[in-house]
Amino acid sequence: MTRRPESPTEGAVPGRFAGETAVVTGSTRGIGAGVAERLAAEGANVVVSGRSEAAGEAVVERIAAGGERGDATFVRADMRDPDDVAALAEAAAERYGSVDVLVNNAGVQTETAADEATLDDWAFVVETDFRAYWLAARAALEHMDRGAIVNVSSNHAYATMPAHFPYNAVKAGINGMTRSLAVDFGPQVRVNTVVPGWVEVERTREELPEGRLEEVEAIHPAGRIGTPADVAGAVSFLASDDAAFVTGAALLVDGGRGAVMQDDTLPDYRAREDAE
Repeated sequence: MTRRPESPTEGAVPGRFAGETAVVTGSTRGIGAGVAERLAAEGANVVVSGRSEAAGEAVVERIAAGGERGDATFVRADMRDPDDVAALAEAAAERYGSVDVLVNNAGVQTETAADEATLDDWAFVVETDFRAYWLAARAALEHMDRGAIVNVSSNHAYATMPAHFPYNAVKAGINGMTRSLAVDFGPQVRVNTVVPGWVEVERTREELPEGRLEEVEAIHPAGRIGTPADVAGAVSFLASDDAAFVTGAALLVDGGRGAVMQDDTLPDYRAREDAE
């Protein structure tokens, strides 16, 4: 098993985003919260956003308790509301003077198949996971002289499972949107996608009953599923000047899961190797 980073601030590069402002949508928990904590640990002033004020303020408090790092504030935003999306960028610029990094992370999903999904299901997912990414990018651009946008997609963009529509279609669309924005916003603003696989967040733990987690980890070449810290590190890289020549790209962060053709072959192979 590869090393499992538990803290989003593990491996943070001090001062990497000193004096810069980062807006992270959907950052009241899970991957988004981890990204917010990582960017703050690297010196960014971070705008935490989401629909739950209590959860958002808790993230801000964790950042403040971390010692020498950037400032953080919470701005409530429902990403289905275009006015809220525009106000989020305005609030960031008003408080900190600019927007330098936008991380589009807010997302929802329904457990519906393509022949079962309703128009309400479609609107719920598409407006939150897709339209809001475009609106947030456009709003942030008004306050960006230069900088980076990182869109959080999913490995469902490449391969999927039953009853994940329209979530899976939207995630593929995000990768296409990234390419479009990279072309239209360059050269001042770079736009990339991070594509997580299985990540251990609250929802994942609920979906994996006892014993199932071990089975899922066994089909990953890395020997485990990811943590928010794994994704946060990738987002930080793509948003930083270390990725200055990277734009329009999609970085797959899935522990090698996408490289496996047949699920049972990997654990069987390891069992044979151990027996020998």
